[in-house]
Amino acid sequence: MAFDKSLLAGSTGMLILKLLSREDMYGYQMIETLATLSDDTFSLKAGTLYPLLHNLEENGLVTCYEAQAGQARVRKYYSITKDGRKALEVKETEWQSFTETVNKVLKGGVSYAY
Repeated sequence: MAFDKSLLAGSTGMLILKLLSREDMYGYQMIETLATLSDDTFSLKAGTLYPLLHNLEENGLVTCYEAQAGQARVRKYYSITKDGRKALEVKETEWQSFTETVNKVLKGGVSYAY
């Protein structure tokens, strides 16, 4: 189902942190994994991802390092930091509360447990 891309704007950082909480990844791997996990609903472009990663790095939520990937060229991998894990936990809690509240309004003020 297609949806308004502005809905993704505020949650992209959280999604990237979630991916990195599972394992260190390089940029294209994040793009592909996010697309796969979301059934191609979320398809980030490199021009969106890399500024986001630089911002997360500047804020101390991720770090990066270079590593050889098999016979392939050297790749830049990103890793979530301890502060990044804390921020992810906060963002997940915020997201849960936000979606529950939106759903409550959409259902006419009736709260449903999920």
